[in-house]
Amino acid sequence: MARIRGAVEAARLKQDAVLLLAVGLLLGFGVVMVASASLHLGARSGDALRYVDRHLVALALGVIGAVLVYSTPTRWWEKGSTWLYFVGLGLLLLVFVPGLGREANGAMRWVAAGPVSLQTSEFMKLFIVLYMAGYVVRRQVEVAHTVWGFIKPLILLLAACALIMLQPDFGTTAVLLATAFGMLFLAGAPLWQFGLLITLAAGALTALIYVSPYRLARVTSFLNPWEQAQDAGYQLSQALIAFGRGARTGVGLGNGIQKQFYLPEAHTDFVMAVIGEEFGLLGTLLVVALFSLIVWRAFAIGVRAEKRDDRFSAHVAYGLGLWVGMQAYINIGVNMGLLPTKGLTLPFISYGSNSLIVCCLAVGMLMRIHHENGQTDASAREGAWQRA
Repeated sequence: MARIRGAVEAARLKQDAVLLLAVGLLLGFGVVMVASASLHLGARSGDALRYVDRHLVALALGVIGAVLVYSTPTRWWEKGSTWLYFVGLGLLLLVFVPGLGREANGAMRWVAAGPVSLQTSEFMKLFIVLYMAGYVVRRQVEVAHTVWGFIKPLILLLAACALIMLQPDFGTTAVLLATAFGMLFLAGAPLWQFGLLITLAAGALTALIYVSPYRLARVTSFLNPWEQAQDAGYQLSQALIAFGRGARTGVGLGNGIQKQFYLPEAHTDFVMAVIGEEFGLLGTLLVVALFSLIVWRAFAIGVRAEKRDDRFSAHVAYGLGLWVGMQAYINIGVNMGLLPTKGLTLPFISYGSNSLIVCCLAVGMLMRIHHENGQTDASAREGAWQRA
């Protein structure tokens, strides 16, 4: 009976039910909200389901990718983490190659790959997490005790951020820096170095805001969007109106008005405002709770990996949790007027093929680490039974 109970427990540990449930609910909710926010846009082009169909194709590709990542041992990712970073750097450079780079809305962020467009900065988020995890494992003592060990990975990180800023993509740069700093902190970097670096990064980002008129306009409009409600503060003021109309329980699925006539990018960056209008405070809190569950499970998986002395897997899990959590809460903060407007998607929900696929790959990697945690636990129990 003990062996049977052990086998059942080992099988259960192969999958993280809470993580899968939270991700599944967000993905399903995302399909519904993309449909609600984009049907009127598709109808203008003669195909009401145009964006929904594309979203479903991206979701299918993301699920296939997640299964492939889940099937790959983490030691393979550890061996190739540095090479993947340079692959990502090469992809970022391809954006600026004439004939390959594709511009949209004044930003050069996409690489034309036949009938599809590849947003290379989205994949760089995953590659940065893998690279930083590999580095802090290889250079643990240097990171914890020397300034140079702390600075070295940031030199390569700044190279990637510089290429992303040239696109330009301020939001992705902020997410990458925050994720990398968080991973260094969790790896044991001294607090004074961490504080100094945050101060320098904040100063650099502030300088980037002041030298760019459109970024400065976004920040000033964020402070009081109603003063420029028909100009730089238009998106934010319309998003706030959407949340106000939603009140506690919302106006009902499909009954939102802001998405149809007033709110730009309602199916991408500002889909949270549509959720707030149609599902109200309760729907908004539910989305926040689901993202909190994902971050909690990512860190819980990382802690278990660290207990079995797999530090690479642990730091990957921490990094993925930091990345998804920060991007989600930055997007929600932008929609609610708590942060300046940035072009960041809401993970698992927003329309955007590249973002959706990469988020699914991240979940596949978390599930792989959880699976390996379960294998180690099952092996330990099997050894205990044999000794008994």
